[in-house]
Amino acid sequence: MSQPTAAASRRRWLGLTLIAAAQFVVIMDTSIIGVALPEMQSELGFTPESLSWVFNAYVVAFGGLLLLGGRLSDLFGARRVFLAGWGVLALGSVLAGAASDVGMEIAGRAVQGGGAALIAPAALSLLMALFGGTPQLPKAFAVYGAAAPIGGTAGVFLGGVLTEYASWPWVFYVTVPIALAVILLAPGALPRVPGQRGSVDLLGAVTGTAGLAALVYGIVRAPEAGWASVEVLVALTAGIVLLGLFFVVQRKARQPLLRLGIFRTPQLGAANTAQLLLGAAWVPMWFFLNLYLQQVLGAGSFAAGAALLPMTVLIVLGMTTVAPRLLSRFGVKPLIIAGFALLAAGLTWLGFVRPDGNYVVDVLPASLVAAFGMALAFIPSLGTAIGVARPEETGVASGLVNTSYQIGSAVGLAAVTALSSAVVGTGTGVDALTGGYSAAFIGAAAIAVLGGLIAAVRLRAAKAAGDADTMRDEQVPVDA
Repeated sequence: MSQPTAAASRRRWLGLTLIAAAQFVVIMDTSIIGVALPEMQSELGFTPESLSWVFNAYVVAFGGLLLLGGRLSDLFGARRVFLAGWGVLALGSVLAGAASDVGMEIAGRAVQGGGAALIAPAALSLLMALFGGTPQLPKAFAVYGAAAPIGGTAGVFLGGVLTEYASWPWVFYVTVPIALAVILLAPGALPRVPGQRGSVDLLGAVTGTAGLAALVYGIVRAPEAGWASVEVLVALTAGIVLLGLFFVVQRKARQPLLRLGIFRTPQLGAANTAQLLLGAAWVPMWFFLNLYLQQVLGAGSFAAGAALLPMTVLIVLGMTTVAPRLLSRFGVKPLIIAGFALLAAGLTWLGFVRPDGNYVVDVLPASLVAAFGMALAFIPSLGTAIGVARPEETGVASGLVNTSYQIGSAVGLAAVTALSSAVVGTGTGVDALTGGYSAAFIGAAAIAVLGGLIAAVRLRAAKAAGDADTMRDEQVPVDA
């Protein structure tokens, strides 16, 4: 009897490895292109304005299609959608790597984002299918959660290595063998999660996806075009109108893309808010820290990536060992609040960076404090956002929490970039750049402080509502 149990355990952890690989790759693909952008601009003929869309095309497709990906996962089965997503991601990677002009490159990146939007919610549904109701669930969430910051940092490091020692197309091609390996291993390691009966809410899919895409488009364009520009205002207005129409459609649809009743769960709203603000604080820190290392301290692409590795190691240890233990002892709310507080402290520390700074003194300790805060807050908020959903809605809940993080990342990066640009103004040189980066870190710290305050208030309200629901549930048999 012990041998089948051991075999089932090995299969379960292999499945978790594939799920973590999904989180690793979809985040890595957002960061791996950074170092390669100058060579791509020179070879493909990007203008300075259009170059940003190598990043933006991926983010817009990813953020705009996540809810649809979650609904497809619920309808057609998480494993099937997971495998389809890897196929789409591999196709997009080949297109982006083989691009011979600007249009093909942007199209390839959009296809990559679409594949990621299928993978991410299906991966979380599969994690719940493997570990839901087991004592290993917190550890599984920790491994999954750690894969995101590892992917972001590894993308910077790997992008530098591939660009320096191979060529820029390999920052895309590197995804293809990973995708093929996952597609080959997944059928034997991941459970066949049955789909639900129903149909795709096409009108909801169109309005929701278009609304999110327009909103993300306006946000990522704002730092370049200006928040008051016609282009940005039209995009943001269209996004708001379309999302409003989406909610009207969901209220009236017989089989909606997103059941609005899901928002009545207070814990879900609090957890998604935490994820949104974590993305809004963390992604700007990673973005501007990389710029500070290269443009102020003079680190090369390889050295800048290596400088971020200690932060990654601490996040892995924090998410896989420390956070689960503290979560079992203190609960969700104290861990999320403490995580936001440490993240804010680390970002504030980084706000004192100097033009003649030193990595060991000015960057390393502050980044470690911020990384530990991220590790503490990420796991309980992610687990709560998925754990309170109905079993048949884990795909939608997964899409919702991923959407929250991605939208938060886009909003936070846009806002912090605008703040940094305003501080730099027309200044030039290392002093001006350092002032702008310092402002960016302080701005991100303010977002983290806001996240901690909102988490404290919303989690208190969520706990009160949950206690009231529990009391009502317990009184039903007595009244009957």
